[in-house]
Amino acid sequence: MNQGMNGGCSCTHHKMVPLFITIIGVIFLLGATGYLSAQWVSILWPITLILIGLQKMIGPMCKCCSMKK
Repeated sequence: MNQGMNGGCSCTHHKMVPLFITIIGVIFLLGATGYLSAQWVSILWPITLILIGLQKMIGPMCKCCSMKK
């Protein structure tokens, strides 16, 4: 496994899912506080999920992931 400073995997694609989850949370928070309209929230969160899926499908496989197979 590719070890990072905190002992976790340092592969960039392993950091993408937490980043997108955070983005989805921010989108909903902005919608709940009135900074984004409900229409924008209903457009942005599916786009974010699509981007997560595309990144996982076409993203490169790291050494730690290829060792699992």
